[in-house]
Amino acid sequence: MFSYLHIVLHLLVPLAIAWFFFRDEWKKAALFMLAANLVDLDHLLASPMYDPNRCSINFHPLHTMFPISFYGAMIFLPWKPVRWLGIGLITHMLLDAIDCGL
Repeated sequence: MFSYLHIVLHLLVPLAIAWFFFRDEWKKAALFMLAANLVDLDHLLASPMYDPNRCSINFHPLHTMFPISFYGAMIFLPWKPVRWLGIGLITHMLLDAIDCGL
């Protein structure tokens, strides 16, 4: 049951961030933030692809600290789409970290 909540949060939290912080362009911002969920394509490299008891952080290649540092840096770049994508990626990692109990 909790895994369904986790997936719903990956949709609702970026929408809420876009709505509250980027009201003038919330639809564009939400699109880029939701696109950040594509980072989960690295789950295709794992066996099994989905394990509800496995922590994604530091297990999947795009969920390790090195790429996460780049996602954080994206937030400070001047281009809105890149910034929105960075916010989406960091939000995704934070939600995954909460799911892991970190």
